[in-house]
Order: sequence, then C-alpha cells, then structure tokens
Amino acid sequence: MTADPTTRPLLDPAELAAEARSILACPGSVSLVVDGHPSVLGDDALGMQDVYGTPTFSCPPDSELAVAAAHHRSALITVESGLGHPGSEERAMTLTLAGRVETRGVEDCACCAETRHVVVLELNFALLTRHAAPAAGDEREPDQQLRVPLAHFRSPAHHLNRGYLQHSVEHANSCHQEELRRAVSTTTGTPMGRLLGVALADLSPSGVQVRWIDAEGARHLDVTFPRAARTTAELGEMLRRELHAGIC
Repeated sequence: MTADPTTRPLLDPAELAAEARSILACPGSVSLVVDGHPSVLGDDALGMQDVYGTPTFSCPPDSELAVAAAHHRSALITVESGLGHPGSEERAMTLTLAGRVETRGVEDCACCAETRHVVVLELNFALLTRHAAPAAGDEREPDQQLRVPLAHFRSPAHHLNRGYLQHSVEHANSCHQEELRRAVSTTTGTPMGRLLGVALADLSPSGVQVRWIDAEGARHLDVTFPRAARTTAELGEMLRRELHAGIC
C-alpha cells in the first residue's frame, strides 16, 4: 500500500514535535469541542494554558467542562498558530489535539476567591496541518498533515520552545510595561519620566534584548544570562534577576 503523502511523517520527529509544541505555547486562537457537551465551545470563562505540553483549563465546578471531565469525555482541541507575524507562513498552521478531558484537582482563584477545577486534555493523538498558500487561478495545493509522535511531543526538551519564548515576550510587553520601564530606569539611570516605551525582543535561553525609547531616541541593551536557562522556571528567574523587574 502506498502511503498518503499528505500524512507522511517528517524524517525528524523531534523537529516536528518542537513545531507542534511551539504552536500550543503560542496560539492565535483555540477552539474546544467535547463529546456530549456542545455548549463548552461558547464558555467565555475558559482559557487554555500549555502546562509542559498538556492543554490545561481552569473552570467553575458547575461548568459544562467540569462535568465533562468528571465523566472522562472525549474532546478535540484545534489550535491556530500565533507564531511569527500576522500574515507569515508560520500562521498558516493548525495543531489538532484529541484525547479525554480529566480533572486534575482544584485551585483557588486569587481574583474572585472562587474555587475552580483544573481540567486537562489527556492526549492520544496530535496532528500538525500546514495549510497550503493559495495558488494562481482556482488550483490549490493540498494541505500537508503530519502525525506528531506523542513521546516526542511530551519531551521536556521542548519546554523552552520558540512559541513559549515568543509568548513570554508578548506577555511581558503587554502586561508588565511599568516593571520594564522601572528595570530600564534602574539599569541605565534614565529617569522614569524620560522613558516613552520599553519592550523585550529576541528572548532565548541565553539572553534577551531590551529596547526602549527616551527623549534622545531609540536605544537597546543586550542582556546575556550567566548561563543558558534549562527550564521555564530558570528562564523566568534569570529575567527577573538580570532586569531587576517583577515580571511573572
């Protein structure tokens, strides 16, 4: 039997897994479908987090998702890529994850003092789809579908993937502007009032670039960590220490 070329695996499964994990860590959009619970899709209280390769949700105990998890329902998550810049080829990828939703304990929400259930998708299937670019005329190349080996997908080697690094930069720049301005002020001696904007860029396990604009124009500072971070926790700690900033 001849293998379908649109579903053939890459020669390097680790490379494929790294690409898939990057999409999970930096989604453009996420949709969730749970067997027998169609209303889960419209629950605005849900928000997916990538916890070491496991899609994880936090939801009220009486929510449809919590009920589905208590009954170990089958579920499907579709993740549109948020990698790179809008319109780039990296955005033309979709990660499909299938499995069963399961409850993994409870947590207390610091914002509303509400107890919430932690629900995860226990994976049994992962598929990466690379959508073909529109061709001239009415013809279109077929999408490329690639099965992702779960053993590689779950590997700790992919925790510090490029999607995680991109998402960390985007989070810091959008949610921690005050802390970043204070960090630049402390490091460079520039008064806070002269800093018009600060942003991180080019984050890697080995360092990060800090960019800012002051009254004299655009500037940047390359920060090298004492050693390359090996885990996400180490990366966060090095960022806080080297930038003197309270970034979460």
